[in-house]
Amino acid sequence: MKVLIADDHDVVRRGLRDILAKEFGKLKVGEAKDSREAVDLLAQQDWNLLLLDINMPGRSGLDVLADARRLRPKTPVLVLSGYPEEEFALRAFKLGAAGYLNKQSASDELLVAVKKVLAGGKYVTAALAEKLAASLGGELKQAPHEALSNRELQVLRLVATGRTIKEIAGELALSEKTVATYRARIAEKLGLGSNVDLARYALQHKLVE
Repeated sequence: MKVLIADDHDVVRRGLRDILAKEFGKLKVGEAKDSREAVDLLAQQDWNLLLLDINMPGRSGLDVLADARRLRPKTPVLVLSGYPEEEFALRAFKLGAAGYLNKQSASDELLVAVKKVLAGGKYVTAALAEKLAASLGGELKQAPHEALSNRELQVLRLVATGRTIKEIAGELALSEKTVATYRARIAEKLGLGSNVDLARYALQHKLVE
């Protein structure tokens, strides 16, 4: 079995590799420490599974997820993130993820999720299933940031970490004017003005670590 692990932390990649190796025996693992490496490895060869972190240098894991569905539509993607599933899981599933799991989950749950998506299923935790049911029933009130596009959400998170428009432009390979436009849209949708207010909002909703 060939598994691609995309995560910017070496310790996390090593831990995931060890857990999978004990369970599956013959295992070929590819490792990517940022979004560029992940997309390059996806383009180079086919994989049975992609384990993907959301928060990586450069383009976000959500961008990589979109690329993965385009490049390898048959490869299931299990998103592993330190962020709460209530904030990012719905976006991940809409982009084609086969499952979403918090990094704090036990190794047993990880293996259950991996086997489920490898078998062609979707892995959803009980908490997320409840949220999905409430959303479908119209009982769930959406937070303002859920109206943001994936790119706007990414810019919001970078603004919240103290990066300037110039720094964000360089990291995302966008023009400063484009980033400024995204920031203005974010401020309008959230009804907030200053970067301090945006950072406070992101922290309150656990959009940044």
